[in-house]
Amino acid sequence: MRCFIGIDLGSTTTKAVVMDENLQILGRGITNSRSNYDTAAAVSKQEALIDTRLTLFRRALGGVPEVAGKVDDILSDLERNFRHVQFLEQLEDLQQTCIANIKGPRFAGREKTVIEALEGTFSRLRDSSAKQYAPGVKRKSDFFRDLAGAEFMSHGEAVCKEAGLGFDLILNVYDKSIIEVENRPPSGDMEGKFVRALEKGTMTGSSILAPVQSALAIPLEETYVVGTGYGRVRLPFPKEHIRSEILCHGLGAHMMYPETRTVLDIGGQDTKGIQVDPVGIVENFQMNDRCAAGCGRYLGYIADEMNMGLHELGPLAMKSNKQVRINSTCTVFAGAELRDRLALGEKREDILAGLHRAIILRAMSILSRAGGVKDQFTFTGGVAKNEAAVRELRKLIKENYGDVTINIDPDSIYTGALGGATFAVRAVVN
Repeated sequence: MRCFIGIDLGSTTTKAVVMDENLQILGRGITNSRSNYDTAAAVSKQEALIDTRLTLFRRALGGVPEVAGKVDDILSDLERNFRHVQFLEQLEDLQQTCIANIKGPRFAGREKTVIEALEGTFSRLRDSSAKQYAPGVKRKSDFFRDLAGAEFMSHGEAVCKEAGLGFDLILNVYDKSIIEVENRPPSGDMEGKFVRALEKGTMTGSSILAPVQSALAIPLEETYVVGTGYGRVRLPFPKEHIRSEILCHGLGAHMMYPETRTVLDIGGQDTKGIQVDPVGIVENFQMNDRCAAGCGRYLGYIADEMNMGLHELGPLAMKSNKQVRINSTCTVFAGAELRDRLALGEKREDILAGLHRAIILRAMSILSRAGGVKDQFTFTGGVAKNEAAVRELRKLIKENYGDVTINIDPDSIYTGALGGATFAVRAVVN
């Protein structure tokens, strides 16, 4: 099967989309953007190809009468077991890397004790991982670093206490090793992992195994890959395989909503206001200049200042009964103004509501310079998942432009990669 891939290397996350030659989306993948951009591109592409396999499984099982009405459960079980198999393989890699990094004067004479503590910690990590991947369990993250980190802390401290060893010794080794492991894609063949996941599954039988194995046998040919995004110049692609993020976001929004004429993308480092024609070609655009004020990084900084998770900001702001006026969306001064507001007795939710309004006001200014808002309007990027930002955007668009159709796709974070994949198809098929 010919596969056309778009990769969007953002400042925070790297996304990939796989399409077929008929412009049908086969799979999506996302990972943390790293200092090693080659790895980020490889991992996001691998994740998209995994998702592509699941799409092929769905198609194969869709024609089997015996599993009618059960396909979603079967695929959920299969993906969960696949992720568990992958997690255990990465955990083994991390353990061996940790052991290899036990060197230097601070470990002199204590190497055996530290190795035993690490082996005990990883043994407990393996045992507890079954709970993380149990049916119905919601994981806070699918990124290996996040999943392994929290468990390593709790189990590592307990093991070191029992052994009479300072936890800082194995923590130092872990911090160094997790960077090495994170900067290389998961090893092993994808097909073999799916086979092992099938063996672990609760739903088996020839009616399931035969179509899944048939879908696994379909070769996935990487016909053409297009790279875009904030870090596109660092992607390991030839020049003709690189497209501007403006062009890719404009085309990607058109592919999601063909009637789109105006696109707003708020990402980690920049905000883009884009005007497109009826076929998705960019007519005009504006971006924030020189700094990341009012972008995802700004919200991340606010979350750190308030000791909250980034995903908690929107829901808390939605509880506000009034908005505190925020004078600056500059990340440098955000902490000082935030502390001042708190010291004056303002509620956290009211401050956050004001922050979200300030962010959207800045975005509206960029849209105005790009030519305003035309019907239909599409909001994309990571900030599009923030309900407080969406609420303020809807208010301000209605106030300034009247009744405009506003499109917000749950997968809008993949807009740039979708545009890249579409360019990839056009480079070969047209």
